[in-house]
Amino acid sequence: MAPRPRMGLLALLALLVGTSVQGRIALDLVKLPSGFHIDVFADHLPSARSLAISPAGTVFVGSRQGSVYALVDRDHDGHADSTHVIARDLDEPNGVAFLDGALYVAEIHRILRFDGVERALDHAPPPKLVYDALPTSHAHGWKYLRVGPDGWLWFGIGAPCNICDRGDPYGSLVRLSPDGKRFEIFARGIRNTVGFDWQPGTNVLWFTDNGRDMLGDDIPADELNRAPRAGMHFGYPYCQQGDLADPDLGKGHSCGDYQPPAQKLGPHVAALGVRFYRGTMFPAEYRGAAFIAEHGSWNRSKKIGYRVSVVDVHGERASNYRPFATGWLQGESAWGRPVDLLELPDGSLLVSDDAQGAVYRITYRRP
Repeated sequence: MAPRPRMGLLALLALLVGTSVQGRIALDLVKLPSGFHIDVFADHLPSARSLAISPAGTVFVGSRQGSVYALVDRDHDGHADSTHVIARDLDEPNGVAFLDGALYVAEIHRILRFDGVERALDHAPPPKLVYDALPTSHAHGWKYLRVGPDGWLWFGIGAPCNICDRGDPYGSLVRLSPDGKRFEIFARGIRNTVGFDWQPGTNVLWFTDNGRDMLGDDIPADELNRAPRAGMHFGYPYCQQGDLADPDLGKGHSCGDYQPPAQKLGPHVAALGVRFYRGTMFPAEYRGAAFIAEHGSWNRSKKIGYRVSVVDVHGERASNYRPFATGWLQGESAWGRPVDLLELPDGSLLVSDDAQGAVYRITYRRP
């Protein structure tokens, strides 16, 4: 009889821990570079997703289960002292953004505004409608919402499918004036972006995009894209990962006609939130780098993702894509799924996890 193959350390740990890892926050399993530490900022936030912060420091959390939360750390000890429910029973209010004292929330089909929200966190005022001429499809219909350097609201409108061409406004990244009166498509050819940020010093937009499914384990790659101007097309559904003609819809289209990614990411890692690091708490090598929350694969024979990765960005170039925080995946069992990132004023980094309904805080102290 052939000798039994040796079990890898992570696989052995997953077997020993088993389902006890799932359903609990197991931060002792998260691995970070030397000097970095991770702790719970807040929990009991079902389906915690996108993050936003007000100038006063209130952290807002969107979800895909209908609720929007506000977290307050009054004593600035790195742990939220109180959690407030701003709204319930909304339609996948994934996206949150704060502007001029108001909280903007992106549902599937509309954008809402909660005025003066910080004055009444426990009894938020009824929302006002900003814009409701959005598609109603739930497939890739949840939205990531940010306020851009131009003061407008930015969000993606995902393709309502795995692979299809439904025309505008599907498969695009758009911007909306805060009063809801002007709507513009900024970029096309984007399957589903659930995270973007503007590069410090240039204000150039960078965004993640999830590659299509059902082409096997290793193709296509997810993408980190750079969009320095309006009107660019990033290939979907005709070209995947910048150099792979789509076998279903790519006939008659050349990948050379579309903008390739600035950095290929792992295949099916489900790259979501991305943030350029602007602070000074982390070592100098991370300043200006792009941190990416990888939600994790669901359609590979061997799971990947379920981590926070980092990409070095210098000018127009991205390089050195590598893991930063790992351990939410143990063998083939995942106990957590990173979604979004938010830098706090002190330079620490928040990470949301919709599997655990939690927000973590990553800090650095020189070893």
